Amino acid sequence: MTFVLTVVQNSPDVPLDRLQGWFAGVDVRVVRADLGDAVPALDEVGDGLVVLGGHLSVRDDETAPWLPALRELLAQATASGVPTLGVCLGAQLLAVARGGRVQVAAPPGVEAGVVQVFWRAESAADAVVGPLVAGLSDRRATRQPTLHADAVVDLPAGAVWLASSNQYPYQAFRIGSGWGLQFHPETSAETLRGWALADGGLDVDDLLAQYAEHEDEIVEIGATIAAGFLDHVRAVAAERVSV
Repeated sequence: MTFVLTVVQNSPDVPLDRLQGWFAGVDVRVVRADLGDAVPALDEVGDGLVVLGGHLSVRDDETAPWLPALRELLAQATASGVPTLGVCLGAQLLAVARGGRVQVAAPPGVEAGVVQVFWRAESAADAVVGPLVAGLSDRRATRQPTLHADAVVDLPAGAVWLASSNQYPYQAFRIGSGWGLQFHPETSAETLRGWALADGGLDVDDLLAQYAEHEDEIVEIGATIAAGFLDHVRAVAAERVSV
């Protein structure tokens, strides 16, 4: 059985990156919304939906006219049982689509570099990140790269809070059949370098040193999250076929 994943890309330099390899064996269909591709309808998504990050805010509809359709797709997909993963901007769009709140340029300031992500007790039984958490020590902390200034400040009603960092509380959450990750499990050092250079206000050498120090852990954790999501996509698809 071939599984189909629809991936929506919102910025040229925020691609699938390592997810491309981790999603090997799946029919990945990339929608370049940033280049004018139309956001698909719900019945065109396939077995799962992934929404990547981008240099936008969740309500930048004038700059990115596809955002209203993308928010609607996220709301529909996660209310109808389609396994969905939102990363950074994708997570923020998911939160807003389901009634949560995102603050542009949130007061704690830019969160950049490799941060510790602390997994909450609720994550242990989670379909996607539960297998990751099961393999961790009692501290349940992992290191992951991040770069953002906007942040989710109120989760949608009914959301399950899965992880936090020292600077921002909502690093991971689940709402309906959707998962939001504020950090970037897919990001390679080269991609992070490009973002840091584009930002202009960051110490690029320091960020890359952080990444190099923890690269093995970053890759292992990212691959485990990707595998957990794919396993969930396959399980949901198989259940749908058997009904």
